[in-house]
Amino acid sequence: MSISMYQASVPPIIRTLTNLRAILEKAAAHAEARKIDPSVLVNARLYPNMYPLSRQVQIATDMAKGGASRLAGKEIPKYEDYESTFPELIARLEKTIALLEAFKPDEIDGSEEKAITLQLHDRTLTFKGQPYLLDYVLPNVYFHATTAYAILRHNGVEVGKKDFLGKAS
Repeated sequence: MSISMYQASVPPIIRTLTNLRAILEKAAAHAEARKIDPSVLVNARLYPNMYPLSRQVQIATDMAKGGASRLAGKEIPKYEDYESTFPELIARLEKTIALLEAFKPDEIDGSEEKAITLQLHDRTLTFKGQPYLLDYVLPNVYFHATTAYAILRHNGVEVGKKDFLGKAS
């Protein structure tokens, strides 16, 4: 049995973003319970030259909405990247999850050979749909969600592997 492009993209990305939302909710509660200014966590980094938590969430959601939209041949919604609080980051995740939930399988299935071109700052990347999803979109979503998790864990938020993976289906 084969797996469809929709099955390989939308459900696992929704799951990752949903779990990330729950992790941010735990982080907000952690900050409140320990009387930590939430902005300390929102702006925390693992290393000085890495993006802070807020940017990790923004990039994860950008990759998610961009990936699904490109595969479906739809315009990518623009987000302004202004989020600087846990409620704003959680709202961004919820907006992205709702966007992904609106995609139908027939909009994404069959996009394995679709030409995808990305104009980055310093170069252009060209993919076919399946390598775009498997080699670019999913690794980027997982990388930035994992980094957000690691930033919070490093800063004492009591989260673990079960939080990252979520409930088993």
